[in-house]
Amino acid sequence: MALLIKRRPKRTKSPISLEEKEPKTEIELGTNVEEILKMLEERLDYTSDIGQRWLKFNHERALLVYFVPLMDSIKLNDHVIKPLLIEKEGEIKEVIQAASITPTKDLDEMISLMSRGASLLLIENDPLVYAIDSTKTATREVNQALNEKIIRGSQESFVESLDKNLNLMRQRFLDGSLIVRYIEVGSISRTRVAVLYLKNIANVEICNTIINRIKQIEVDGVDSGSIIEEALEDSPLSPFPQLLNTERPDRVMGNLLEGRMAVLTNGNSSALIAPVNFFSFYQSPEDYNTRALYGSFFRLLRVFSFFVAMSLPAIYIATISFHYELIPLDLVFTVKGSLENVPFPPIVEAFIMVLILELLKEASLRLPSSIAQTIGVVGGLVIGTAIVEASLVSNMMIIVIALTAVSSFVVPSNEMSTTLRILSFPMMIGAAVFGYLGIVFVLVLIVMHLVISHFVPCCLMKEKG
Repeated sequence: MALLIKRRPKRTKSPISLEEKEPKTEIELGTNVEEILKMLEERLDYTSDIGQRWLKFNHERALLVYFVPLMDSIKLNDHVIKPLLIEKEGEIKEVIQAASITPTKDLDEMISLMSRGASLLLIENDPLVYAIDSTKTATREVNQALNEKIIRGSQESFVESLDKNLNLMRQRFLDGSLIVRYIEVGSISRTRVAVLYLKNIANVEICNTIINRIKQIEVDGVDSGSIIEEALEDSPLSPFPQLLNTERPDRVMGNLLEGRMAVLTNGNSSALIAPVNFFSFYQSPEDYNTRALYGSFFRLLRVFSFFVAMSLPAIYIATISFHYELIPLDLVFTVKGSLENVPFPPIVEAFIMVLILELLKEASLRLPSSIAQTIGVVGGLVIGTAIVEASLVSNMMIIVIALTAVSSFVVPSNEMSTTLRILSFPMMIGAAVFGYLGIVFVLVLIVMHLVISHFVPCCLMKEKG
């Protein structure tokens, strides 16, 4: 699917290729520990959660500076402080037992590394400051996917830690073909974003496009992947989602093998996949874990549910309002008896039931899991029974809306499911005004929009590859 900007950030930077790197701005810090510490404290506005530990190394004064909430005290004590106290002199990289030691002279880089959990080692008369990895991990462990459950296949899901998510992806590509490009987004949060693609499979031009557009995002902070998603969209007014959102590593793996790219954001437990087309939202990871016949059948069933969820209420409204002669004779009296005492036209009935359904859905999402199911079942039964007995809605309309809701929930993508429920409103309005002709007119507009905004850009991208 095409890629452009929805909430368009200011594009002040020129395009950057995969090989280019932004130059760092170094500040002359000097070699006096107190002066460097003062510059750090001034830049951080003398924040109260900075920890300090004075030592002596190479016959010079040394100082460890770190953020206390981010620091693993055991790792800091065993791998940094104890070796410095025991050895007392030598090369830093040989004495300290840490996973990574990054020498730097850039003040902004020091603060950025500290914010990620590194401790800074400042040594008198040493022109370099050493950022030592001693971070404390505060993320949940990898567990079962909650929103995209399947019967057969992997049950792992992404978590909020970018490193753990990349670990899950690296384990699936052992030949070194997985390429990762890091980008920092947010002038304040400096959130790490990773773009993943497979060497010799993905289109490098599209990779450059995605990376450049992410680099051009100008925001203070990124707290979720929605900002990234909006920056990569091409049609901001389209009701259809243009990037696939998933929490499953196996689904990301399948799309990477098909030449697509994935975007992972630190602090977000889902990945964005681009570019995608309409049928990508109807593919489930379970399709690849079952026989081809079963997978194809269920995929066709999902595509069929797209038309049912979008057009079934509209077809019922058009049939009752304009084309009642098409109703089988055996059903005429049943339908007539159901509508006899209802004072509203079918379009009003449909709107009432759809709005009640959306309210129940939102309420069940916000309630604790222990009572959400109970409220959903009891609320549906009580409201459904009461509204029929009060003759506000017919029995046939409740059946139609129930089938519509079930069809919309068949879709593996929550974004596409929401799109179907939104599109059902213009379909119902067209049916109430022009009957079947209104349904066809609205459906043609939707198909034209899909072809122009989604299918054509994807074909052009494939031709470039």
